[in-house]
Amino acid sequence: MKLSLLTMFTVSMSIAAAAPPTEKKPVTDEYHGVKVVDDYRWLEETGSPAVKAWTGAQNKHSRAWLEARADRAGIEEKLTALYAKDTPSHSGLVSRQERLFALKFQPPKQQRLLVTLTSVYDLKSEKVVLDPNEIEPKGQVAMDWFVPSPDGKLIAVCLSENGSEEGTLHFYRTETGEHLPDRIARVQYPTGGGSVAWMPDASGVFYTRYPHKGEKPEADLNFYQQIYFHKLGAPASADEYSAGRDFPRIAEIELETSDDGRWVLASVANGDGGEYAHHVRETKDGAAWRQITRHEDAVKAVVFSHDGATLYLRSVKDAPRGKVLRIPAAGGLDEAKVVVPESDAVIEGITPTAKFLFVSDLLGGPSRVRQFTPDGKEAKILPLPEASGVGGLIEVGRRVLFRQTSFVAPAAWMILDPESGSIKKSALFNTSPVDFSDIEAVREFAVSKDGTKVPVNILRRKGTKLDGNNPALLYAYGGYGHSMRPFFDFENRLWFDRGGIYVVANIRGGGEFGEAWHLAGNLTNKQNVFDDFAACAQHLITRGYTRPEKLAVEGGSNGGLLMGAFLTQHPALARAVVAHVGLYDMLRVELDPNGAFNVTEFGTVKDPAHFRALHAYSPYHNVKDGTEYPAVFFLAGETDGRVNPAHSRRMTARLQAATASRNPILIRLSAASGHGMGTGLTEKIAQQADVFAFLFDQLGMSVK
Repeated sequence: MKLSLLTMFTVSMSIAAAAPPTEKKPVTDEYHGVKVVDDYRWLEETGSPAVKAWTGAQNKHSRAWLEARADRAGIEEKLTALYAKDTPSHSGLVSRQERLFALKFQPPKQQRLLVTLTSVYDLKSEKVVLDPNEIEPKGQVAMDWFVPSPDGKLIAVCLSENGSEEGTLHFYRTETGEHLPDRIARVQYPTGGGSVAWMPDASGVFYTRYPHKGEKPEADLNFYQQIYFHKLGAPASADEYSAGRDFPRIAEIELETSDDGRWVLASVANGDGGEYAHHVRETKDGAAWRQITRHEDAVKAVVFSHDGATLYLRSVKDAPRGKVLRIPAAGGLDEAKVVVPESDAVIEGITPTAKFLFVSDLLGGPSRVRQFTPDGKEAKILPLPEASGVGGLIEVGRRVLFRQTSFVAPAAWMILDPESGSIKKSALFNTSPVDFSDIEAVREFAVSKDGTKVPVNILRRKGTKLDGNNPALLYAYGGYGHSMRPFFDFENRLWFDRGGIYVVANIRGGGEFGEAWHLAGNLTNKQNVFDDFAACAQHLITRGYTRPEKLAVEGGSNGGLLMGAFLTQHPALARAVVAHVGLYDMLRVELDPNGAFNVTEFGTVKDPAHFRALHAYSPYHNVKDGTEYPAVFFLAGETDGRVNPAHSRRMTARLQAATASRNPILIRLSAASGHGMGTGLTEKIAQQADVFAFLFDQLGMSVK
């Protein structure tokens, strides 16, 4: 049979673009009597000349393949133009003394700005306090978080570089932007994050602190987070230890001061698996910390009442979808009273105000908000659009501000008057640089291997034919109790313009249906997550949305693990896989600093049952030689402190050696990014352009 010129070109490109070979250096480990051979352990040696050479060769290979796609440059130009038209967005809103603080994303600036507003109705009241783009114009300095003082006159800001999330605490005057001389190092690291709580008179802060060199062995420097106190104007060397020596090695501490300034709360997570303990103390000198909840109490969150006299607790003890308890701030859990009992909805958040108690619910993905009196009476359901997401509830004066999201409309901060029930749009809203009026979101249910019904949210052009010919991109996460709420992404216009369908699955491991939904997808139950995702892919095929040759899947971090498990367990179910900053070797992940924090979510190889489960699904160990794998594109950041980029290096090498197909196995290792937080806009656009170029090529997608 004669080959067409196009076919001959495609075949020749495939042959010419063979990936650089990777040397095998076998290492054997033994776990509970099982010997495991690893050919690519040497790729863990970050910074070694051999790994640098391998990274350079792989990046060169991937770059050549991507730049050879005819429309790669045009995709990046289109994305850049869309971001230039995008309206600024505000996130992380905090209210202090009738003034709002917010992070403002304003393309084409590389990083978010810290701004204040005196009115949510008037953007002219906005004032820039800190612009990291002026500190480093290439976008390599980012704000990890900020906390204003109780009077709003000072702001504590954590800054880090190159997407590393390894942060130093700085202080600024709100009115002038003056940078105070105080500097506190090692308050933030990707393993456990970081936090600050102010004294009521803004004279100092309680803050999280990691060990300094010499205080712990080198292997423990990114563990054992503790609480210290810093008095403004004093040298950091004079800071005093406050608490944490008896906290877990993998403690993740979040601090908060009550509105009345009397109390400080420390929420202490035991790694990433969803176990918490809570401690409080008065801010006055000499006060002691008092533990109010333990891991076994199953209290997920604690918040202060408006006046600081009461604590509201979100508990899943004997209530997997959640209930709200109330105790005196000076009391204990034995005094707890149920103010909002468990219901069919999943309680996700609690926001007390001066006169009301607001409870944010999840209904399998979409949100609901209920309004109560402080004692849980007179329930009202706020009139929100169907299938919307809600987050960020805060009290502003006598009103409540919340962020409303949707799959098909840009996000907006809405203003609720609790007395009248009226809801209005504030001046803090986005308009889209593209039109989504031809796009609809439909919700269907796939049936997993064990019969569990799994929601799939399908974004499609109105009138889409279910003839199996549509390119489809399936996305999910499935871990840590993290829920996939509705969200808007104007970048998907490029996908829809080429006839694509975009799908978000609410699989187990998340929190969409409560703690039971999460626990059904963690530790030895993790395989349920992968089964759910495969069922969602099969649902799209069975329903006629697409077929395997037209299906792509994408996920990041824990969702990157999902991608690895999917492609090794179901190599013929999709044509293309995009995996961002993923975990792939589940037998060695706990050896990384942040990997130890994941033990409460994934388990440990030290436990025989955990090992059997981990080994059974670990993507790296389930790659089989001679298998026709789909096209795969791995993306990772060299400064990633959450997931070691060695996972992506080793998985790439293993797949390139094993695959029997001509489909490309590519990797993009970025020196300008980490896990994704703090990545500059130009780098984000470049990464997305590469992803689209890869997917459009593999699924044969052209502009309709």
